Amino acid sequence: MNWYTGNTTYDTVLTIAFGFAAFVLIGGLFGQSPYGRFATAKLGLNLNPKLGWWLMEIPATVVFAIAYLSGPNRFEPTSLVLAAIWILHYGNRGWFFPLNIRQVPGKTSSFNISVLAMGMFVTALHGYLNGALFSHDYLGQYGTDWLTDPRFLLGLAVYLCGFTLLVTSERIVRNLRDKHNPGATEYKIPHGLGFNYVTSPTYLGELIAWAGFALLTWALPGVVIFLITFGNLVPRAFATHRWYREKFTDYPANRKALVPYVI
Repeated sequence: MNWYTGNTTYDTVLTIAFGFAAFVLIGGLFGQSPYGRFATAKLGLNLNPKLGWWLMEIPATVVFAIAYLSGPNRFEPTSLVLAAIWILHYGNRGWFFPLNIRQVPGKTSSFNISVLAMGMFVTALHGYLNGALFSHDYLGQYGTDWLTDPRFLLGLAVYLCGFTLLVTSERIVRNLRDKHNPGATEYKIPHGLGFNYVTSPTYLGELIAWAGFALLTWALPGVVIFLITFGNLVPRAFATHRWYREKFTDYPANRKALVPYVI
């Protein structure tokens, strides 16, 4: 993978993104992002989780669209395929997932404003770096032959495996709460598919998906988002595992935190 594209603006944003990735990797060692079961009121305003998630992911759609449509190769086959993969991911992550969260009645403020601010920063960087790259092809590698390149094909297979694990795990968690009575029990032990092996298959799916994305694009923006995701989700997976084991005395003893049979 080449480091510099020769476009000053793009390379500057990419450098900033790597700097932020380092910040997240180090910061993840000291605490969890304050949302969901780790929400806190100590850092100021908390938002409705549906609104918070949706606002946080919006730049990944809007900034990507602006950057992508500004490029000369926006209607080229490979660019369109890469954009379709992006739309698949953020159609789920930015729209379907947040709008289908089942909230406990009366509990409307579990998404901290600090998470929103950092999340919007990341998704804006992410959207720009990939939208501009796909439609400008700064690296000169996204001709039609890229769609049969082994890196693309293997990366796509890895990405789809991760994405499938992600969405099926999200569905299981979502269905733990009856949509007609979401407050009956706030937390339950999830079972089935990835949950048979690890506490956080959603996090594992996200990590696998972004690893596949980095491979199928063969570009540094994919590495950046994988590092940011790793820095955020790996420590959170271990914290979530501890939380479940402390909260539920009947929690399955054979489940690992993140990687089946390993950790």
